[in-house]
Amino acid sequence: MHKVWKLLLLSSCLAVGLTAGAQDDQAPGQAQANKGSGTRAELAKQPPTLQNIYGRQHVLLDGRWNYIIDPYETGFYNYRRQPFDQSPSGAGGFYDDRKPKDKDDAVEYDFDSSPTLAVPGDWNSQNAKLEFYEGTLWMRQKFVAAPKEGKRYFLYFGAVNYEAHVYLNGKKIGSHKGGFTPFQFEVTGKLLKGQNAVVVKADNTRHQDDIPTVNTDWWNYGGITRDVLLAETPDTYIEDYQIQLAKGDMGRIEGYVQLAGARRAQDVSISIAELGIKTSVRTDANGRAAVSIALSKNKVRYWSPEDPKLYTVSIAGATDKLDDRIGLRTIETRGHDILLNGKSVFLRGISLHDENPLIPGRLRGEGDMRMMLQWAKDMDCNYVRLAHYPHSEEMIKLADEMGLLVWAEVPVYWTISWEKPEVYANASQQLTDLVVRDKNRASVIIWSIGNETPVSPVRTEFMGKLADTVRSLDRTRLVGAALEVHRSGDVVTVEDPLAEKIDLASFNQYAGWYWSNNKEMLKFSFKVNYNKPVIVTEFGADALGGYHADSDTKWSEEYQDQLYKNTFKLLDAIPGLRGMTPWVLTDFRSPRRPHPYYQDYWNRKGLISETGKKKQAFYTLKSYYEQKQQQYK
Repeated sequence: MHKVWKLLLLSSCLAVGLTAGAQDDQAPGQAQANKGSGTRAELAKQPPTLQNIYGRQHVLLDGRWNYIIDPYETGFYNYRRQPFDQSPSGAGGFYDDRKPKDKDDAVEYDFDSSPTLAVPGDWNSQNAKLEFYEGTLWMRQKFVAAPKEGKRYFLYFGAVNYEAHVYLNGKKIGSHKGGFTPFQFEVTGKLLKGQNAVVVKADNTRHQDDIPTVNTDWWNYGGITRDVLLAETPDTYIEDYQIQLAKGDMGRIEGYVQLAGARRAQDVSISIAELGIKTSVRTDANGRAAVSIALSKNKVRYWSPEDPKLYTVSIAGATDKLDDRIGLRTIETRGHDILLNGKSVFLRGISLHDENPLIPGRLRGEGDMRMMLQWAKDMDCNYVRLAHYPHSEEMIKLADEMGLLVWAEVPVYWTISWEKPEVYANASQQLTDLVVRDKNRASVIIWSIGNETPVSPVRTEFMGKLADTVRSLDRTRLVGAALEVHRSGDVVTVEDPLAEKIDLASFNQYAGWYWSNNKEMLKFSFKVNYNKPVIVTEFGADALGGYHADSDTKWSEEYQDQLYKNTFKLLDAIPGLRGMTPWVLTDFRSPRRPHPYYQDYWNRKGLISETGKKKQAFYTLKSYYEQKQQQYK
C-alpha cells in the first residue's frame, strides 16, 4: 500500500544531533521494560510517546519486512538460555543481521533470503503456516537516513503484539510489553548516514500474568500490527498538550502545553484562527504551562455526531510548531442522563473489534477502518464501543471526523492475576498510554477500565485504582467498565461495588443465548441499583449468515433477529436506559469457537457476516435506533 511514495520517503534526509542529557525527559506513556530481558536503566532512557505523531515530520517504515520464525528463540538465547543481548558484548542474536565473514563461517539465519510480511499487518493472516502460531518472529526492515545536526529522532511503533524487543543496527534500543498501545525509542545519535536496519523480536505468547491474560475471545494476532514511523523533532520540541473544553463549561478551554529539551522555558502561542483566538503562555523551567482560554459560545460550533466540527489548533513556540484538528464538546452525567454539550443523548451504539471480516487479520489502514465505521453509521449509530483493547490512533481520528462517539477500552479482561503488583502496573501503564494518546479527541467520551471482571475484594481494589488513575489523567470524560450481572429467579440484578467508582451503570447481559431462550427470556426483568445512566455494553446471539430457520432455532438469522426484538422490550423497561452497544458489528475470528459448521473458529454474533452481508438483525437494530433518534431530537 502506497509502496512507491514510501520508498521515495525512505531516501529523504533525516536527522541526528543529540545534546548531553537530552534523554532525561520523562512523562506518562513510556515504553515498558520486559521483565527478565529489559533493565530499569534501559527503560529510564526512553522518552514519552510523542503527542500527535502523524502531525510530525516523519518517514513511514511500513512495507515488506523480512521475517524469521523462531519458536525456540534461538536468535535470542544461547544454549544455556541466557539472552545474547545481556552478554558483555551484546552480540550473538539474530538482531546482529550478520553475514558469513568467509567460507568457514557458518551463520544459521539470513534475513536477505527470508520471506516477507506486510507491515502493518499480523503474521497469522499472511501465511497459512502461521495461522495459529504463538511465539517469536524476528522482523527486519532496511531504510536510508541522512541525519542532521540539531534534530532529534524517534522510532515509533503504533503497536506490536505482544512483547517487542527492538534493535537498531545491531544494538538494542529497548523493549515493550502490551499489544495495542504505542511506544517509541529515541534514536538520536544512533542513526547511520546511509543505510540502517531495524530488527524487531515480536512474541505473541499468552501468559497468565499479562494484560490481557491467557483466556480471551478474540484472535491473538501477532506481529507489527500498526504503523512504524521515524519521526523528527527540533532539539526542544512540543512533547505533549491537552486542548479541551473545561469539565461542564462550554465557555472555556482548559489544558496545558509541555515542552522537552534544553530550552524548556519559552513563550508558546495557542491559536484557533477560525474562532479568532490567539493567546500566549510562558512555560516554566520544567517546560510546562497551563492553558485557559475564554470562548464566545455563540461563535463556537460544538462537536457532535450531527455536526462533527474540527478546528485547526496551532501550538507554536520559539523552537517548534504543531497543528492538530480538535473538536470542542462537553460530556457529563446528571442522574440517569448523559449530557452531550448540555443536551440529553441516547447512545445508539455497536461494539466492534479491530478486525476486517472481508480481508483476514487486523485492520491495516484508513480504508478498512472507514468501512467499519461507515457500517455503524449505516445502522444509524452515533456511538461505537472499541473493544476489548485500544484501537489505533487513526481509528479515533476517523471517529472524530465521521461523528461517532467512542467508548475506549483496555484489555483488563476476565480472570487476570489481580493480586500481583506487576500485573496492576502493566494494566495501569496501558491505560495511561491510551489516555495520553487520545485525550485530545472529541469522539472519546468514555474511558473503560475493563470487561466482565468477576467480583472479589482484590479485583475491586485493582479496578478502583484504575478508575483513580483515569481521573488523575483526564477529568473531562466519563469512566466506565463492562460489569457482569447476577440472576436470582426472574430478576437480573446489576450490583457491583465497582459501580461506585465509575460514572455509568454499564453491564453485559446475554438473556436468550447463554441463559434462557427466545421463548422464555421475556419473563426476566432488570434491577439496577444505581442512580446513573444505564448503558448495556453487550447482548446478542450467534447467527451463521445465510442460515435460515424459525426463531426458536439457534444459529439461525431468525433466532438472532427475534432475540434482538425481545431484548429491546426488556431493556426499554429499565428507567435509566441511555444507550447500548450490542455484540457485535461483524463476525470475527476466535480460537474459542471450533464448531465445524456454525462457527469454524468464528464468533458469529456479528450483524454483518464474514462476507460483508447484513443479517436480519442489522435492519431490526437500525429501525430501533431510528425510533430512538426521533425520541431524543
